[in-house]
Amino acid sequence: MPRKTTPLTATQVSNAKPKEKVYSLSDGGGLQLVVKPIGSKLWQFDYYHPATKKRARLSFGPYPEVSLAIARKQREECRKLVLQGTDPKAHRDNERLQERLAHTDTLKASAKAWFEIKKTTITPNYADDIWRSLERHIFPKLGSAPVSKLTAPQIIEVLTPIAAKGSLETVKRLCQRLNEILIWAVNTGKLPSNPISGIRYNFQAPQKKNMPALRPEELPELMRALNTASIKLTTRCLIEWQLHTLTRPSEAAGAEWSEIDEVHKIWRIPAIRMKKRRDHAVPLTPSMLNLLNIMRPISGDSEYIFPADRSPRKHTNEQTANMALKRMGFKDRLVAHGLRSIGSTALNEQGFESDLIEAALAHVDKDDVRAAYNRAEYIERRRPMMEWWSTLIISASSGGTSLANVTNMTLGCKHVK
Repeated sequence: MPRKTTPLTATQVSNAKPKEKVYSLSDGGGLQLVVKPIGSKLWQFDYYHPATKKRARLSFGPYPEVSLAIARKQREECRKLVLQGTDPKAHRDNERLQERLAHTDTLKASAKAWFEIKKTTITPNYADDIWRSLERHIFPKLGSAPVSKLTAPQIIEVLTPIAAKGSLETVKRLCQRLNEILIWAVNTGKLPSNPISGIRYNFQAPQKKNMPALRPEELPELMRALNTASIKLTTRCLIEWQLHTLTRPSEAAGAEWSEIDEVHKIWRIPAIRMKKRRDHAVPLTPSMLNLLNIMRPISGDSEYIFPADRSPRKHTNEQTANMALKRMGFKDRLVAHGLRSIGSTALNEQGFESDLIEAALAHVDKDDVRAAYNRAEYIERRRPMMEWWSTLIISASSGGTSLANVTNMTLGCKHVK
């Protein structure tokens, strides 16, 4: 029959004096007070590892910082863990790890790690938009919050004022981005599950609006406005370039001279600048080449075809065309992205093959085999279609007002930017 240990008293613990060698006082149940020659006292818990059945030891901390009562409480908690088959030391180490991670694995830290991967799948401009939205709306209040402690009510509280302003599209995008971040956290072991998967249902969905665009028969009005507008030559060329090439605002604004293959008359846009992250080629028509000839004296020595006015080493802002169209009187009628819609409508009404039109608009085919064929074979088949489209634009320019129709340059490009 095992000897029964008499529990220690607070006085015994307090009065325990150091000796020449280390000794211990037992409180029973595996709890001991270890007294060292230098006078320090330390609580230790001795137990048998639930898996290996080997003797193990766990420190509870020094006395008097850890009192007898606290040490006994920790002993009982550890004994329960052992009975449940859990190693108390491993359990404590895991708790400390989780506590440390809670302070280092903040929402902003997780967002940064997620963003490093996300930005490789999207255009640089879109990546900038994502990060700016998080910095503006999320990080000020939740950036330092432990990602493991985030709750749906916390996120909803931050997003509610944004929704109240009527910025429902912003709320929708923030919900999507936050969900992607937390899904990343789940996949990397920082969260057991995503607690905000359904937060979008707490907000009204934004109403879908068609992007303002003109009908093809309204092209003459646009071309007349371009001809008489008080805008820089670079801006006018940019708008016409986007109109002829059917590219997106960011793709047109960021066009580089190095992307132009004048030998084969092709503009090759690398995947990194495309919305769908796939290389895109635009057959260059004579009208497009004329526009390049106009820009060459202005930016031929620069990296970008359409350089920024104040920072020539950068390309013009993708909103430049939008702002110009507003000043020209097309507010709520036409945005820069809507220039593509004019071309799409005209080409479809003319009866061109839908595959060729989709390829011209850089809409990605979900069938990878077809997509590869489109890129390899459709360029030359698209050329007559693009020439037809350029011709339509020129014909809509009353009195030859389109810059793309100018062949002999006498515009004084050196002083007009």
